Amino acid sequence: KNMQEIKVLKKQLSESFDMKDLGAARQILGMRITRDRKERKLTLSQEEYIKKVLDRFNMQDAKPVGTPLAGHFKLSKEQCPKTEQERNQMSKVPYSSAVGSLMYAMVCTRPDIAHAVGAVSRFMSDPGKEHWQAVKWILRYLRGTMGTVLCYSGSDTTLRGYVDSDMAGDVDSRRSTTGYIYTVGGTAVSWISRLQKLVALSTTEAEYVAATEASKEMIWLQQLLEELGHKQEE
Repeated sequence: KNMQEIKVLKKQLSESFDMKDLGAARQILGMRITRDRKERKLTLSQEEYIKKVLDRFNMQDAKPVGTPLAGHFKLSKEQCPKTEQERNQMSKVPYSSAVGSLMYAMVCTRPDIAHAVGAVSRFMSDPGKEHWQAVKWILRYLRGTMGTVLCYSGSDTTLRGYVDSDMAGDVDSRRSTTGYIYTVGGTAVSWISRLQKLVALSTTEAEYVAATEASKEMIWLQQLLEELGHKQEE
């Protein structure tokens, strides 16, 4: 918030590291940064990165779909290759590379694919044809939503959170999935979708486990915002 403090920090860093000041950031690690100082808005986009991913896996002309993962995908270990021939066929499929590319998009700017990417990532070691079809479905979804961005505004710094869980959603382990997302000013800043470490015996237990995980993240985010000068109301 204080430009003089920023200049002092830059000077201190330049004394310890070989660095150049290239001005306002425009791109970093596949993310395009757009800033409108007049409107007090900052936008993060991975459209260019997603285009490269689609080209890499020959999905640039695929038909877009409207959901990250369709309901007919019931992914399980039963769909893993059962014969040596099937395993050899799947060894030619760039499954791990595709899932890794999806993970990067999900972690940076695409909370909407968090659950879908979490589901396909469980079969990295021995993927089957159905698992690969699910990965391609996510790529098709990204093709239709490349323009989706995160847009942050300086006018509202209120932290809000949403949390939920399913019940025994994983076919193989019967573990439930925790999902939460936190927003500042209505835009996502933290999100997750992952299997719970235990097998919940009821929907109530699954919900409590999810709420506990989300609460820990909320406390950390509140402390971070307070350090930045945006203390949240109790």
